[in-house]
Amino acid sequence: MAHADADAGDLPPRPPKKKSPAEEEAEKRRKKLTPGSLMKGLIRSGAGDATPAEGDQVVLHCTTRTMDGIIVNSTRREHGGKGVPLRFVLGKSKMILGFAEGFPTMQKGEIAMFKMKPQIHYAEDDCPVTAPHGFPKDDELQFEIEMLDFFKAKIVAEDLGVVKKIVDEGLGWETPREPYEVTARITAITADGKVILPSKEEPYLFTFGKSEVPKGLEMGIGTMARKEKAIIYVSNAYLTNSSLMPQLENLEEVHFEVALVQFIQVRDMLGDGRLMKRRVVDGKGEFPIDCPLHDSLLRVHYKGMFLDEPKSIFYDTRVDNDGEPLEFCSGEGLVPEGFEMCVRLMLPGEKSVVTCPPDFAYDKFPRPANVPEGAHVQWEIELLGFETPKDWTGLTFKEIMDDAEKIKNTGNRLFKEGKFELSKAKYDKVLREYNHVHPQDDDEGKIFANSRSSLHLNVAACYQKMGEYRKSIDTCNKVLDANPVHVKALYRRGMSYMLLGDFDDAKKDFEKMATIDKSSEPDATAALLKLKQTIQESEKKARKQFKGLFDKKPGEISEVGVESEGNKNASDTTGSGEAASSADTDADAKAIPRADSDLAFEGERPGLLGRICIWPSARRIFSSLGLNRCTIL
Repeated sequence: MAHADADAGDLPPRPPKKKSPAEEEAEKRRKKLTPGSLMKGLIRSGAGDATPAEGDQVVLHCTTRTMDGIIVNSTRREHGGKGVPLRFVLGKSKMILGFAEGFPTMQKGEIAMFKMKPQIHYAEDDCPVTAPHGFPKDDELQFEIEMLDFFKAKIVAEDLGVVKKIVDEGLGWETPREPYEVTARITAITADGKVILPSKEEPYLFTFGKSEVPKGLEMGIGTMARKEKAIIYVSNAYLTNSSLMPQLENLEEVHFEVALVQFIQVRDMLGDGRLMKRRVVDGKGEFPIDCPLHDSLLRVHYKGMFLDEPKSIFYDTRVDNDGEPLEFCSGEGLVPEGFEMCVRLMLPGEKSVVTCPPDFAYDKFPRPANVPEGAHVQWEIELLGFETPKDWTGLTFKEIMDDAEKIKNTGNRLFKEGKFELSKAKYDKVLREYNHVHPQDDDEGKIFANSRSSLHLNVAACYQKMGEYRKSIDTCNKVLDANPVHVKALYRRGMSYMLLGDFDDAKKDFEKMATIDKSSEPDATAALLKLKQTIQESEKKARKQFKGLFDKKPGEISEVGVESEGNKNASDTTGSGEAASSADTDADAKAIPRADSDLAFEGERPGLLGRICIWPSARRIFSSLGLNRCTIL
């Protein structure tokens, strides 16, 4: 037993729980209490045993008297006050020390008299609140407190100008936000009990974010769930005029009793008001966890109309598709981009109305014959259901690789269609899933490594097409870190270096290809020849841009020569229409893509002046101009 006690004594002591700044401040203030400095006398008992705790809002009347019984101030009308109770949030509101220590001892409905020494009320050192004008803060005083109510408060505004009391909990967790359409029953009462907005049989409908209700009320409703009932306490600073209540001047505080009947989810999908999704019938499940966020097989009914001609229907699955729904796989570019973006945020059974601009409708998608170019469209969409892709858990290695190959082939198709972001998403999806795949032998390990390298290089090809050459290089490095002599990775990285303007690094990769694999010499030679031509074109362009820049005398200003539009177009035709790099279609393929299909400048590249300082070959360019250094006066 003694041995056990010794072992217990050897255990390190449990570290004390770290106190919050508010707790430390409360403890520091509590040390100012001395015997007899704060005394409480019970006038009327309260109901129940509950008392306020930190985070609760307390609502109370307060009358302050001198020790002779003279009233100094009061919230009660009969004592010269406004009849407006005080509100404090324990642990949040600033208050005198006597209140901070006295309120937590009171029950609901209780009336008590607190006798306080000066250092316990407004004469406290570093008191967080200022005494009213003419207040006898240096005298011992009596504070009569009636605890009207206390409850757990939801702090809506940090300055406590908007606080919510939940009466009945709502359903789910989704809350309204801009630009949702909200339906609610609202009653407004002043802090002294006067009804200024009576209850109506018909609920009030407003659009969130349009200033159609007072600011504080809208902030409070923005924290409510469907079917929730609450009281929202709003102070004067948040009582803005609105169509609901046009006149709110001279009111210190308003209490809004709100029953949130419903809200319609309205989403600005692009943030500029062009692509809008409005839910008209709720679906089943919780948003967004039960939405088809990931690539899935979707079944929808939809009706397509022109936005400026609501009755002109150009397609209806229930009519034009023999009543059968449209089935498609998301993430494969099979429907217009705006259509798919909205369906991904729908719940099964949901019906939504979508308004879509041309560039997210049919201008960048195979357009039906009866839809003109530049048409703004409206879709009425019903999501019948969806099936998520099967999980790889429990599958054999062969089944996993077969499924991965199908997804990769879909990515290859999207790549050939010029949908590089969608294509990259397919490759990335497989690479993420590969993090949970563990080959069981050397043969499986080799197949797996080849497949992963092929996917990385396809991602690099997508980055090239998207003009993100540095990311393409980084992706190639993932392959070369595992296999430094991977010829295809060297080739693709060399292409990215060349497109980025790092000609020296590109040359090293192309030369290394030929030394590693003799069969790749023709491709390496062609790449080096193309690199040489690219360098010559760049130097030629540099001469034109810097023409006359260094021909002036000191003190004179020279403008950089700007090549003509015709010359620019001529130089940009080098490699036009060629693919920066074609996506792999065979994970085990060893052939290098032909150089003439892999070398191209696609899209606008940064101008020479923007890249001149980072090019490894900058010195060569200036040497070709007959300059060893550059000085501009």
